[in-house]
Amino acid sequence: MASLHTAFLPLFLHICLLSWSAWAKVEVTMHESVEVYLDDSAQIPCQYSFTDANNEPSFVMIQWFVRGEGSSSRVRIFYLDGQERIADNDTDYTGRINVTSDQQGAQLTILNVQVSDEREFFCQVNGLAAGNAEGKTHLRVFAPPEAPVIEGVQTGISVTNELPSKVASCEARNGFPKPNITWYRNGMPLIPAPGYVKVLMLVTQDEKRFSSLQSTLEYKVVKEDKDAHFSCEVSFFVPGAIRTVESSSINITVHYPTTMVELWKDSPQGLVKEGDTVELRCQGDGNPPPPFIFNREQEQDVELESSGDVLILSPVSRKDSGIYQCRPLDTDGYSEVKGEMQLTVHYLDPAVVVPKDSEVMLKGEDLTATCNALSSLKTSTVWYKNGQQVGKGNTLHLRDATYDTSGEYVCEVTVPSLPALHTSGSVHIIVQGGPQMVGVEQEVQLEEAAGRMVNLSCEAQGHPLPSISWNIIGSQNWQEVVIKANEHMTHSVVSVKVTSDVSALCNASNDMGTEVKAFSIKAIPRLTSTAPFSPAEGSGVIIVVIILCLLLLAILGSVLYFLHKKGKIPCGRSGKQEITKEKTTKDDIVVEMKSNTKTEDTVLLKAVNGDKKGPNEQ
Repeated sequence: MASLHTAFLPLFLHICLLSWSAWAKVEVTMHESVEVYLDDSAQIPCQYSFTDANNEPSFVMIQWFVRGEGSSSRVRIFYLDGQERIADNDTDYTGRINVTSDQQGAQLTILNVQVSDEREFFCQVNGLAAGNAEGKTHLRVFAPPEAPVIEGVQTGISVTNELPSKVASCEARNGFPKPNITWYRNGMPLIPAPGYVKVLMLVTQDEKRFSSLQSTLEYKVVKEDKDAHFSCEVSFFVPGAIRTVESSSINITVHYPTTMVELWKDSPQGLVKEGDTVELRCQGDGNPPPPFIFNREQEQDVELESSGDVLILSPVSRKDSGIYQCRPLDTDGYSEVKGEMQLTVHYLDPAVVVPKDSEVMLKGEDLTATCNALSSLKTSTVWYKNGQQVGKGNTLHLRDATYDTSGEYVCEVTVPSLPALHTSGSVHIIVQGGPQMVGVEQEVQLEEAAGRMVNLSCEAQGHPLPSISWNIIGSQNWQEVVIKANEHMTHSVVSVKVTSDVSALCNASNDMGTEVKAFSIKAIPRLTSTAPFSPAEGSGVIIVVIILCLLLLAILGSVLYFLHKKGKIPCGRSGKQEITKEKTTKDDIVVEMKSNTKTEDTVLLKAVNGDKKGPNEQ
């Protein structure tokens, strides 16, 4: 009986299940995929329901499965029913998963998601009489790669290469899933094109399934790429989006031939004069900069010695003026491309003055002096005498020459546009003529008390240098106390003792003539009294005597002066004076006077107004 019961129970349950299946049916709903970042937690929900809500089973069993890595088999990782919740042991998810449930479903939580967790997860629901149903969700894991690193080629790339050349490489490391790399030139994407752009990709994967991508750009460069900037951009998937990260930009070195050359004067600034050091610099648009060769247009076969791109000319002269050229010496050899410039070396020759050195002219004559200096630029000429400007221009006119006209005339020639250029010349003018007394008075009248000493001064100029002599009438007691002479003038001073009326003549003479200056000294007698007298008795007599004396002296002086003019009276000196020069300078002559008197003493006279007594008073 017991065995019959045991055999009948499964059949009964089967019949019950069949009957219940007619009453209700289970349905499972899951997301197609769930996306999550690496190391985050993933929640995979599993919702179920029954077709007949009034006949829901009282017992529901849920099992979670995962598809094996690299296979089609499935492995159960979790089991739960109304009373038990069991995580399977010895699986990849033991200790990392948790399941929560309610009457509508269950949710699987995976902690610390790894790349290896990107699989399909299955939720299976068993509702007894309602039957079985399951759903699946694909778990997607995302790991952003590191920032891209770009590296350009270190060597230059020539535009003459026929095929694209390697320009740069870009690497994005440790991303999941595999990232992608795009190349840019000046912010514009480079599209692969045969013969112009070629992109090579290399993908590597480590044991953790992280992908690293290395991209190489091959590009046919042109001259304009010398200023271009290249960069790479990595794009990668993240949950619900696509993100990009751009690398830094690089500039490549492009080699191209020289197509244009410029030559200019680097120094000195401004105009060039003889004696300067000139630097000519040559520059082309080729890269790398080629060496240059220099030459002059009129001597193209003669290569000038230079240093790289600089030609130094030192010191320059006017013969260095001309057109200079420079040419690049590219790897392909001699180039027809050239740069050229005109170099002008300015000059100023020494001044030529006519008349030269010195010129003698007669008093009253006119003279024209010229000063010229050959120059490559416009000049300016100014004449100076004693530091004062006396003329301007190449020609100096001297009219109605006087002794003041004599002297040195200097002409200075300058170049206004190039002040460093200047020269000068000079001419010495000598005015020749007879003596000319200094001062406007030709006759000087004086009055002096008898017995006093009077100094008479006489100064004359002329060329040749005049000599001065004295004729003195009315005094035997006189002497020359000063005699001075310089290049243009003679100065003499005599000291005369007034004993009576004196007439003195200063005679200045040279080969061109004679000039005389006269001095007239009226002696005033000194009055003395020997006895007292009454003013009432003697005043009239004294007045009459004084008047008579004055008249007599005036008449006597007039007669003597008249006789002297007529030559009736000889020189008042009994003998001739002999002048011996002891020391002579340009501006001062001190003389020794010898007189044919009994004593024949020698007197050294140094002052114009000295109070020395003549030999006759010793």
